[in-house]
Amino acid sequence: MSRASYPSQLKITDLRIANLVDLPLSATIIRLDTNQGISGYGEVRDLASSSYALMLKSRLIGQNPCNIDAIFRQIKQFGHHGRQGGGVSGIEMALFDLAGKAYGVPAYQLIGGKFRDQILCYCDTPSVPDGAEMGQRLRERMAMGFKFLKMDVGIGLLRHIPDTLIAPPGMLDSHTVMHPFTGIQITDKGIAHLVEYVAAVREAVGYEIPLAVDHFGHLNLESCIRLGQALDRFSLAWYEDMVPWQFTEQYVRLAQAVNTPICTGEDIYLKEGFRPLLEAKGVAVIHPDLATAGGIMETKKIGDLAQEHGVAMAMHHAGSPISFLANIHCAAATENFLVLENHAVDVAWWDELIEGVAHPLIQDGFVPVPETPGLGFSGINDDLFRAHLDPAAPVFFAPSTPWDNERSHDRLWS
Repeated sequence: MSRASYPSQLKITDLRIANLVDLPLSATIIRLDTNQGISGYGEVRDLASSSYALMLKSRLIGQNPCNIDAIFRQIKQFGHHGRQGGGVSGIEMALFDLAGKAYGVPAYQLIGGKFRDQILCYCDTPSVPDGAEMGQRLRERMAMGFKFLKMDVGIGLLRHIPDTLIAPPGMLDSHTVMHPFTGIQITDKGIAHLVEYVAAVREAVGYEIPLAVDHFGHLNLESCIRLGQALDRFSLAWYEDMVPWQFTEQYVRLAQAVNTPICTGEDIYLKEGFRPLLEAKGVAVIHPDLATAGGIMETKKIGDLAQEHGVAMAMHHAGSPISFLANIHCAAATENFLVLENHAVDVAWWDELIEGVAHPLIQDGFVPVPETPGLGFSGINDDLFRAHLDPAAPVFFAPSTPWDNERSHDRLWS
C-alpha cells in the first residue's frame, strides 16, 4: 500500500503561522512541518491571538502527530472558553491533517467514518434596517442555492427609534458587561417593531426554508422571554445566544418560556462545558465552534453527548477554508449534525485560498465531503496568502524560533 510517509516514524519538526485578514475576520493559519516532508494545516479561531498556538510549539516538537489523542490530552490544559480555545483547537486540526496524509485517508475516517456525503450550509447575511429589504437580501441567498438562512434580530435595529429601549447610561455602547448586568430592557414598542421586521422577512422568504436568528443584544432574561414569545409565531429555526452560555438556569427558564428551539455554544470549550446545559435541558440545539471547542474529535464527542440528550448539533464557523474543511469532516462523522455556518459568502477569493478541492466549495447549499487525505486539500495558494497577510505580521510563515524553548512545569498533579 502506498502512503505519503512512514507514520510510525513521523515527527513534528516545526510550527509556523501566517496571520490572514479580511476573511472577513482575521485568523491565524498554523502549519506543522515534519521530518518526512509533509505538512499539516490548522487554524486558530477568528480574532484570537496567534500566541495561543505558538506557546504550544515546544510541547509538540519531536512528537508523532499521528498520536492525536495523546497530544491533545497533553495540551488541552492550555485552552479555555472563547478565543482562548483557539490554539489547542487549531493544532488538533493540523494533527488530523497530518495523520490523514500519513495514512492516506480523509480525516473523517479517523473518527469513525461518515454518516453523510454532503454537508448542509447556512450563511449569515448583514442586517439592514428595513425588513422588506432584509427579506430581499435573503431571497438572493436562496437564489445562490442556500436552503438554510440566518439573520440578526436585535436591539441594534432599535437604537435610533424612540421609546423602544430602556437602558442605564453607557450600557447600549458597552461590549464588556454581560447581559444580566446591563439593565437594558426592550419596550412593547420595540418588540412590535421587531415583530413587524421579522414578518416582512418571512413574507419574502416564505415558510418552507429554515430561518435562524442571532445577535439580540445584551438584554436581560425577562426581555429575552418577552421578545421570544412575540417572535414564536414565525416558526424560526432557533434563538441563538440570547443570554451568556454560562447561565444554565437562565437557559432553562428561557427554554421553558418560549416555543422556539434555543441554541448556544460557540464559545464553549470541551464537552464538559456543554454538559450542564444538556443535562438541565436548557437547549434544543448546540452550536459549537470547532476552533474553540477543542478541534475535530472533541467536537464530534460534543455532538455525541448532545445526541444522548436528544439535541441536534449545528456548527458555528467564521474562519478560512482550512478550518471550514475541518468542520466538514466533523459534520460528516457526527450523526445528529444539522447545519454548518459559512461567514464568507461575500468574500469572492475566500475558497481560492486552498488548492486541490472543487471551487466553489459550497455547491447549491451543500459541500461535498472530501475523499482525499487529511482535511482534503492539496496545498495553499501562496500568492493569495501573501496578498492577504496581516500588515502587522507580513512575513509568510515566518520562523517561530523564539517559542522553541518555552516551557513550564505543566503537570496538573503532585
